[in-house]
Amino acid sequence: MTTEMAASLAEHLEQITGFIYPNEVEIHWSILIVVYPYVTGLVAGAFILASLVKVFNVRAVQPTYRLALLTALAFLLIAPLPLNLHLGRPERAFEIFLTPNPTSAMAMFGFVYAWYLMGVLLLEIWFEYRHDLILLGRSTRGPLRWLYRALALFSNDVSPAALAFDKKAIRVITIIGIPSAFLLHGYVGFIFGSVKANPWWSSVLMPIVFLMSAIVSGIALVLLLYMVLTALRRRPIDMPCIDTISSYLFYAVIVDFSLEGLDFIHRLYESEESVGILGKLITLKLSMSLLVLQILLGMLIPLGMLVVAKSRHFNDDMRKLLYFTSAILIQIGIFATRWNVVIGGQLFSKSFRGLMTYKMELTGIEGLGVALVLLVAPFVILGVLIRLLPLERAETSSPSTERVPAPVVTG
Repeated sequence: MTTEMAASLAEHLEQITGFIYPNEVEIHWSILIVVYPYVTGLVAGAFILASLVKVFNVRAVQPTYRLALLTALAFLLIAPLPLNLHLGRPERAFEIFLTPNPTSAMAMFGFVYAWYLMGVLLLEIWFEYRHDLILLGRSTRGPLRWLYRALALFSNDVSPAALAFDKKAIRVITIIGIPSAFLLHGYVGFIFGSVKANPWWSSVLMPIVFLMSAIVSGIALVLLLYMVLTALRRRPIDMPCIDTISSYLFYAVIVDFSLEGLDFIHRLYESEESVGILGKLITLKLSMSLLVLQILLGMLIPLGMLVVAKSRHFNDDMRKLLYFTSAILIQIGIFATRWNVVIGGQLFSKSFRGLMTYKMELTGIEGLGVALVLLVAPFVILGVLIRLLPLERAETSSPSTERVPAPVVTG
């Protein structure tokens, strides 16, 4: 054994408590696999919020409809990168399409992702923006003119019949997109829940818990982005809009918290042989991330803030502050939830007699730096999308008029 290998082994042994088999020293799923379900959850949650307008006719949240769609697209474009970077040979990822394996839930992600991106999200965005792209193609000069015309697929039809067809198409696509969004993120929980050998993951409630937490995180993110972007654009915040969104967020958090509590109570009631090591895992290794970040800061305090804000004893500015703060805390709590599931499930031994410590790298492909880049990249993409595509629908007095006022490109 070389000196470097001995030093590495000694470093790993310092992070072990109790009995660990030699092949359990390494933690294989790193921070990148924590980022992956967090990002995909934001996609599903943002799309569900957008569906409230077109399917359930909740007009109060109309100001956030386009923002929710663009947010879902920005994060969906980044969603597969954590998995690809985690692979030893990421350039071979496309082979899952060439040699499909329907028995592998992880391999089927490529097909679910492709369907949701091209068959649902891009189609809905195109039908929603087709009218605006045509107007922007007429009023804009230079390279952007050709870009908008290309994005509109060189369509020029803004007749009432065409616009009516766009609305019908959007509704149909959204109805199809709701179960697709559930499938996109629910299958992540399915992967973890199907690992029977790991008592921290093996639960029939895992897909449902993942899905509800995704809805919570997506709604909270859109609420946060709407408030920030409205302030940057110096526009007044639509209070009925954020009041309605916060109501849905409040109920979603309650359901998510109830499901997680039910899962925990069920584990205690079963009292299998793993309950002892899981208790030590929670109290020794996950006390900060689970008890403080996930439950206290990520659920209980935001719930209290939303209850106080709904009491109507505060003015609009105070309610905005409470909504804004609760949305940030919820994001912290949901990310901690992903951390506790992915990392926490790898910290105890198969013998249920030992615990390990995950030491995150700062640099390298599996390090904190790459994870931060992956978390920031969707916001950069969202900024570009908002620059190109208006958040408000452009209006024209005559559908056949060629020269129309240029709509304001927000951002």
